[in-house]
Amino acid sequence: MSFKEIKGKVIACLKNGQVRFAVRREIHLKNLLSTGEVTSQELERVIGLATGQHYQSRRHHLDSSLDVHIITLWYAGVNWYIKWYFAEPNSVFISVHH
Repeated sequence: MSFKEIKGKVIACLKNGQVRFAVRREIHLKNLLSTGEVTSQELERVIGLATGQHYQSRRHHLDSSLDVHIITLWYAGVNWYIKWYFAEPNSVFISVHH
């Protein structure tokens, strides 16, 4: 899947409410989407601005069948870090912070 397709898919999940959150320690610091400090609409905007140079992927450390997608991007005066994977039909966000 190309970055353009991945970006379109995650934005569609955000628009359609197909969002889940990975269980982790310190989620209040590491996932601002889950706490409501960042809205889905704001995250759509940030992801929409990302290009291939802001993107990388790697295998999930606990399940090598999952591709983890990572975007790092400077936007609105802060450095964003967004990390998720797809678990159909949802996007599962591991980290959303700045």
